[in-house]
Amino acid sequence: MTTGTAKAQRFREFKMPDVGEGLTEAEILKWYVQPGDTVTDGQVVCEVETAKAAVELPIPYTGVVHELRFGEGVTVDVGTAIIAVDTDPGAGPAEAPATGSAPQEAAPAEEDAEPQGRQAVLVGYGAAPSSTKRRARKPQAGVPSQPEPVKAALQAELNGRPAAQPAAPVAPQPVATVTPDARPVGAGTAGRPLAKPPVRKLAKDLGIDLATVSPTGPDGIITREDVHAAAAPAAAQAPAAEAPAAPAAAPVVTGVVDAAARERRVPVKGVRKATAQAMVASAFTAPHVTEFITVDVTRTMKLVQELKQDPDMAGLRVNPLLIVAKALLVALKRHPEVNASWDEANQEIVYKDYVNLGIAAATPRGLIVPNIKDAGSKTLPQLAEELGDLVATAREGKTSPAAMSGGTVTITNVGVFGVDSGTPILNPGESAILAVGAIKLQPWVHKGKVKARQVTTLALSFDHRLIDGELGSKLLADIAAVLERPKRLITWG
Repeated sequence: MTTGTAKAQRFREFKMPDVGEGLTEAEILKWYVQPGDTVTDGQVVCEVETAKAAVELPIPYTGVVHELRFGEGVTVDVGTAIIAVDTDPGAGPAEAPATGSAPQEAAPAEEDAEPQGRQAVLVGYGAAPSSTKRRARKPQAGVPSQPEPVKAALQAELNGRPAAQPAAPVAPQPVATVTPDARPVGAGTAGRPLAKPPVRKLAKDLGIDLATVSPTGPDGIITREDVHAAAAPAAAQAPAAEAPAAPAAAPVVTGVVDAAARERRVPVKGVRKATAQAMVASAFTAPHVTEFITVDVTRTMKLVQELKQDPDMAGLRVNPLLIVAKALLVALKRHPEVNASWDEANQEIVYKDYVNLGIAAATPRGLIVPNIKDAGSKTLPQLAEELGDLVATAREGKTSPAAMSGGTVTITNVGVFGVDSGTPILNPGESAILAVGAIKLQPWVHKGKVKARQVTTLALSFDHRLIDGELGSKLLADIAAVLERPKRLITWG
């Protein structure tokens, strides 16, 4: 076994998994571990946010955290290594293999090494390793080779880690030679200086052009010391150049205020990005039709109060939304053609004999729509329990991607915000969405007399490719009829 292979087996990398259905990236929200911490197989090491939900990631290795490849708030592509773990910390100090490159010791015996398979991750498998083999870089003429302690120190610096102090004095750094075309040694064919990303960021922060820096690292690589050395003369000259200039008087504000100074720009990512893409795709793919109906729900509100005192509903969350959900399920049984989806690729309509009832939930992370699986087969207490768990999980930000997939119809309760109604947009892949407005005490003709009654407005948006106006109207009228006389839950259910 070569030294490079041993290092690769000792230092195991955990890659960003696909925690949803075909997601391509995720943002690291929080690290629960730091370099030097001991971890065990299955321990949660970080929380990431995908386009669908916030998910905690367990690591499949036991050992000591060697390196965190990305900080919090960074969006990482699926299949990219995010953490390295030393699975044999008792073997002594060693450097982990650099990301994206093979260990130098393994290059001569590359054909004898075992092929690396795809690594199992949290969901499915990570990206297959590249089959491209990279030839070892030849030393540049004029740049003498470095002793082993110096190589280790420079490699640690390039990897963004503090270098270990060598036991023996380090030899003086050689002066880099300049090629005939005036480019530093190690510059690429296009003249781009060689430097690791952290060094490039340091140069950018200090305002240093890497093309003007003389490299002292192996193979002509620019190090942090090179950048600091180039920045020192510029910092010394800056005060001298600024000294003769007299302080300029502050400009007088004449009433014109720069609008950009009073604006904030926030990157579009996570749930907001997914919601935007889904709403645009739905609005411009499915032809929406929205119908409205105003209904007296006084009897429904009385039923809610009675159910709260029912021993069978003890400990369960009982509210008007529960009765609305049951009314929608009863109406769908009377009009099963509504519960369908449009398959554009195959030019087919898919009728579904199950109802996964989505509930739109506003959370601190944005709008999400988890759904209750097979809601049509559940009793009222079961539906109340599922609804309570769904809302609580959503507010805690713990809704899983699986809970937000496979919905067939959705309810959005805009009434909790005091809104009377709206024109809701379909959740992609679904046929209908019901908006429930605020329940208010209003004058209403009841049994030939004007009385104060509890009234609400329902709005039903549906995909006109699937649902004709007649079918959509019948569905909405049946929902209203159940809410007006809740005993229809029995006679129709």
